[in-house]
Amino acid sequence: MNTILRPALVLFVLLSAITGIVYPFAVTGVAQSVFPAQAAGSLVVRDGVTIGSTLIGQNFTDPKHFWGRPSATALMPYNGGASGGANQGPLNPALMDAVQGRIEALRAADPGNTVPVPVDLVTTSASGLDPDISPAAAHYQAARVARLRNLPVEQVERLIDDHAKGRLFGLLGEARVNVLALNLALDAQPSP
Repeated sequence: MNTILRPALVLFVLLSAITGIVYPFAVTGVAQSVFPAQAAGSLVVRDGVTIGSTLIGQNFTDPKHFWGRPSATALMPYNGGASGGANQGPLNPALMDAVQGRIEALRAADPGNTVPVPVDLVTTSASGLDPDISPAAAHYQAARVARLRNLPVEQVERLIDDHAKGRLFGLLGEARVNVLALNLALDAQPSP
């Protein structure tokens, strides 16, 4: 029995050390040396203060800012510790009510906007933390943001276009605009 148990125990300890200690430290070291910003969480720092991450959405509620996708995280919006979708199917009345309420809120914030509301402004993502919106969702909000900031709509539209990113390698994913980056660029615009 000892001849079977000893090699199994040694192998268990060895593999645990390799996969639980050596490998994570090696991967972390390579990531921090090759991709330091991404390994640190893609944090955005202004004046020495961390104000967010380009990877996690934030709860922008001021009508002078662009709004991101709704968050499905429990207790508080965009809670990174509670990532997860709402798991509501398309026929679920709760989902239908939530979407209708979001449409009404968008219409109330910009009553003159009669363009159809882009779906990503009224539905949550799978993680509930999506930092990006579609260019259509950003353009939908441009008139409201421009009006409340007393900026020309064309200037706000250019900002959106400047911050839009296409598909990865022209094939993967969808075109997108990072809401935090767009709002920071918007805040940097000189007031008229």
